[in-house]
Amino acid sequence: MKTGDSTQKTVLITGATDGLGKALALLLAERGYRVFAAGRSAEKLAQLDAVARERKVPLEGVALDVCSDDSVKRGVEHVLGKAGAIDVLVNNAGVNYTAAVEDLSMEAWRAQFETNFFGVLRVTRAVLPQMRERRSGRILMMSSISGLVTAPTQGAYSSIPVVLIEPGYIVTGIGKAAAELSKPYVEKGGPYASLYARFFISVNAARTRSKTTPEDCARVMLHAIETPRPKPRYGVTSLYHFMKWSKWLLTDSAMDGLLRRRFGVTREN
Repeated sequence: MKTGDSTQKTVLITGATDGLGKALALLLAERGYRVFAAGRSAEKLAQLDAVARERKVPLEGVALDVCSDDSVKRGVEHVLGKAGAIDVLVNNAGVNYTAAVEDLSMEAWRAQFETNFFGVLRVTRAVLPQMRERRSGRILMMSSISGLVTAPTQGAYSSIPVVLIEPGYIVTGIGKAAAELSKPYVEKGGPYASLYARFFISVNAARTRSKTTPEDCARVMLHAIETPRPKPRYGVTSLYHFMKWSKWLLTDSAMDGLLRRRFGVTREN
């Protein structure tokens, strides 16, 4: 695919200034796609634009907040005004509040859903009309292994389910951001304090052991974009495949026991 030719496809990626979204944006641009990388941070957008200029790839940062109707409208109109069409939408923006269902405040629940559910819906609804009119387009949804098997502290994050990408543990900025968002719940103590401590120890250790990179995930997403017949969902890490087969082979009670042992949750008599 050559830059500027009639076959060049346009891709809009939300949450594209860091982690998996950034890796995908750069990979697609290097493959000749015209990429619009959306995000909220002006500083990170400027840094990404600088990388694109240095590498001489067709990538442009777009200021877009998935939680704002006006921002999404402006961002999508900007892309359509410059490119004429959006061939691929990748809904990648997301946040992760790590806390027990009982512990997590209603404000945090609303913030989680505003980004991970309503943000996805908001951008998808803005992009779909031109795809429908052209009878052409593809949408990828960045999901999580937590959507397949839910850990004790991932109730809000796992509530958010087209093509699903379920990575598993990869070292990206979302881990640090999740720790910051969850800090008030970790520091307040209470009945879930030991669970939170064990959860973050387990997760950080798994991320440290993981050999999968954001670029590996980007290549899986590239395949999902380019294959004529995409699968409904794609796993990325070995952990995803382990949990997928475990869920298929084990009974519900055995799967529950596996998660309880991993996170040190004991059943009180």
